[in-house]
Amino acid sequence: MSLPPVVSLTDCADPNALARQSARIATLFGATPTVLPLGGPDPEGAAALTLLDLLRSTGLTGGPALPVVLLVNIAPRDGHWPNGVPFCYFRYGGHLVVTTLSRRVLAPLATRLGVTEVQVTDVRQVLQAAADGWAELTPAEIEEIARTQFRSLWYVPLLARWLTDGRTVPAEPQAVHPSTDDDVRIAVVDNFGNCKLDRPPAELPGHDSSQTLLVHNRREGRDVKVRCYDRLPDVPLGEPGITVGSSGTGFAELVVRGGSAAETFGLRQGDRVFGLAG
Repeated sequence: MSLPPVVSLTDCADPNALARQSARIATLFGATPTVLPLGGPDPEGAAALTLLDLLRSTGLTGGPALPVVLLVNIAPRDGHWPNGVPFCYFRYGGHLVVTTLSRRVLAPLATRLGVTEVQVTDVRQVLQAAADGWAELTPAEIEEIARTQFRSLWYVPLLARWLTDGRTVPAEPQAVHPSTDDDVRIAVVDNFGNCKLDRPPAELPGHDSSQTLLVHNRREGRDVKVRCYDRLPDVPLGEPGITVGSSGTGFAELVVRGGSAAETFGLRQGDRVFGLAG
């Protein structure tokens, strides 16, 4: 059986962790995965936009497309869960997504792609069901995997492989809701210094009534007027602008043509962009 390729997004991103995850996924799926580290001060925001982009990038193929497996691990340990936030899964367009149960990661998929529900798993329940059905796991091995702090290494690839094989794993459905966050944030700063925002230009505050928006310049400690443009080539060389970027469903980008918006405005991933100066 030919297995689908795997792309993994993870905030367990040091070289040791990336190497172990790559080896384990390759062992289970028969090919080296693409493992992308999520660094920066706001990995949830980066994961949300990147997962949305990954799912959208599988469309516009002109015909049938092959499935992929997408893994997302963002693991805040805030004490709310016994051993970290649960993992869930869903399918979209024939693709399998296994992800941390994160409202911020999933909300854009509800808003932009119409994802309405995920299946939430319990590590120990899934492992026990596998041991009772198809997997060669001893009670000691189940305990080791269930108790580990590195569940994205030991559990998530197994769950993804079992779901790819069509195994029925115990899970509870949970609704996914669109975001209600009014704050516009920088989801990703690309290698050019362009600041990818987390929504389209039409949803930015004040966009419906003006061709210029007030953007907070952290470097200078003041709000500055930035004009809106349709495309990056329309922005005058050396000037800032807000354009329709390449991410999301026509999401906005704060740019400086020929320069770095992140450096010019003193911004980084996770920063709020509008209404900071009061």
